[in-house]
Amino acid sequence: MDETYNVASALRFMARQAPFQPAVLLPSGRGRDGRTRYIQLTFKQLEEESNRYAWGISRLGIHQRDRVLLLVKPGVELIAVAFALIKMGAVPVLVDPGLERKAFLQCIVDASPVAMIAVPAALGLRRAALRSFASVQHTISSRRVPLFGAMLADTTLEEIRTPDTSPFPIATTTEGSEAAIAFTSGSTGIPKGVIYHQGIFRAQVQLFREVFGIQEGEVDLALLYIFALFNPALGVTTVIPDMDPTRSAKVNPAYIVEAIHTHGVTNAFGSPTIWNRVVPYCIEHHIRLPSLRRVLMAGAPVPPSLIEALYTHVLDADARVLTPYGATEALPLTIMEGREILAETARATEAGQGMCVGRPLPGVDVRVIRITDAPIATWEEATPLPAGEIGEIVARGPVVTRAYVNRPEQTALTKIPDGDGLWHRMGDVGYIDNEGRLWFCGRKAHRVETPSGTIFPVRCEAIFNRHPDVTRTAVVGVGDQGRQEPVLIVETPSAQLRGGLLDRQRLVMELLALGSMYDHTRQIQRVLFYPRVFPTDVRHNAKIQREKLAVWATHQLQVKKPATAPATIPDGASPDTPAGPEAPAFTLGRAMRLLSLLVGLVASIGLLLWRRREQRQQGQGNDDAKHSRA
Repeated sequence: MDETYNVASALRFMARQAPFQPAVLLPSGRGRDGRTRYIQLTFKQLEEESNRYAWGISRLGIHQRDRVLLLVKPGVELIAVAFALIKMGAVPVLVDPGLERKAFLQCIVDASPVAMIAVPAALGLRRAALRSFASVQHTISSRRVPLFGAMLADTTLEEIRTPDTSPFPIATTTEGSEAAIAFTSGSTGIPKGVIYHQGIFRAQVQLFREVFGIQEGEVDLALLYIFALFNPALGVTTVIPDMDPTRSAKVNPAYIVEAIHTHGVTNAFGSPTIWNRVVPYCIEHHIRLPSLRRVLMAGAPVPPSLIEALYTHVLDADARVLTPYGATEALPLTIMEGREILAETARATEAGQGMCVGRPLPGVDVRVIRITDAPIATWEEATPLPAGEIGEIVARGPVVTRAYVNRPEQTALTKIPDGDGLWHRMGDVGYIDNEGRLWFCGRKAHRVETPSGTIFPVRCEAIFNRHPDVTRTAVVGVGDQGRQEPVLIVETPSAQLRGGLLDRQRLVMELLALGSMYDHTRQIQRVLFYPRVFPTDVRHNAKIQREKLAVWATHQLQVKKPATAPATIPDGASPDTPAGPEAPAFTLGRAMRLLSLLVGLVASIGLLLWRRREQRQQGQGNDDAKHSRA
């Protein structure tokens, strides 16, 4: 029988135990000195804010188990309202605001919320797409909108925020009660709503405290803002960074460094995309971050070079870099210490053996089974693989969610019943080594099925990413599954793309030569240069959307006809429109032939220019002779 538990009780506990400890620090503009100003709420004040909203929301007719779409900017209101809803036993629904319109609306249809608390822009979208929001009966705007406010929402957060700070009765919920719905990032399709139960929150908080070592009184920089919702339950102060959470690739590293120094941040959880901006900034300006005890990076494979740079140039000697592995449906599952990566697995990663993500956490079981795209009805139908063999990663344990909201087909496809429990199919591929560590080799949907065998992109890309003129690469398959041709797509600094044809040709030959050194990259003979920054997911700005790149590559290539020219991108070409026969891929043989033609062309032009110079000099000599005779 499920135990009684409500994660909102942790906030009330902290308000009584440490009432004056800062709970949330929110940026509020900049002063004349250019430094960020902050609004601060203590745990007592946050508990009181949560009570004010809970009393007000409950009077609108929102009840226990009602789903409420929560689209509020990261900050005090988001955390206070989220805890207010959980206190009520209502279920906050969290969707990434940067999703494309079609995907966003599908999320709303799936969740079928009875109410929405949102920014005016989202409320305006509701008016434009009423059918998708048909379930919504109550609307609350995050702020007042002059003139048209009444058309957008029934009321505002300011209006429902009561002066009553008395403790709101926390709903009696059990570990099996619905606590929240969080949608996946949609990196491999339409986002899916993941149902979190109270027991999952309890298990996650316990792991963060006991395994990650996060203690009461610490200060967390919420680079991945959804995890800020765990901090009150951990007794941790949350610092909201001055950044757009949907554009982490554009974060200003100076603002991140300023926040860490100003507030003595001890913990920071974000994608490697953010640290790829912060670390070079620190190195350039000779800045260290001594207060940081722990840096957690997830959302995409973490390059060993980034970990090494953190240890060498940014962190103190006793600080930890951790790379937990998991997904929205199951988090965290494994953990890997940065120093172990550098000492034992980094070389294998750079040689294309995958990314080691560590050993399973206490209570978590991780296995690798034979790859299949079909549902697996029972665990007996799955085929576990031995150590070292690449297959599909599955997991079970107290942090593994049980179902998607209103997606029975997707639930059946990703869950494997096993007695009273179940396994979640991560949608990732990898293997377990002889020491029991899990190695990540990429997404199952991204594997390339060629006549010569299966190619796993992450293993290949690690090899090509070593080239100094490459920002990052993506391997995609073009053609029918089973007969796909692997294509290497390269993102380089803009200056490299603007370089001459010879520079691009040199880079292609060097990449193909690098690939020829390894068995699993040798058959990659097509190279395309992507003219922009790779498309990535909204949440982390780190997961490469290889599906979009595969569509783009298909347009660039004439798959059924042999390519006859180098795969350069015409000036002004868009990656979303086909370039036709003018943009086939490079191959090594064609590259050599083209290089010979170019050398001949350059030699011919040079000879012509030399002859013209000789003629001009001869003419000048004749003129001088005439003048002297005169």
